[in-house]
Amino acid sequence: MQDKEFLETLVKYLVDKPEKVSATRAVDEMGVLLTLDVDPSDMGQIIGRSGNTARAIRTLLRVVGAKNNARVNLKINQPEGTERPAGRERRDDYSREERSNEEHSSDVDDLKL
Repeated sequence: MQDKEFLETLVKYLVDKPEKVSATRAVDEMGVLLTLDVDPSDMGQIIGRSGNTARAIRTLLRVVGAKNNARVNLKINQPEGTERPAGRERRDDYSREERSNEEHSSDVDDLKL
């Protein structure tokens, strides 16, 4: 449960409406899945420019997971009433970000925690 508390605390410092931040935790054979919900007006702060903030949060969660011998993944829910900008199509299930995560997983494995 440290991963969920860590995520909520971290995100509350990034957003303008911390009272709207909530995370749920689910465990299955693939590891731990944390699902994050924030106020629609705070989505830009969580995603960041070109997804850099979301990528950094996922990296930090991977380190927390490695410390606890667990694989931690993050899903950021798109709040009700928001839409993706026109012209942007969803990527396939195996996105560039997931490929990048696999490349960096060896870096996390090398950490001495």
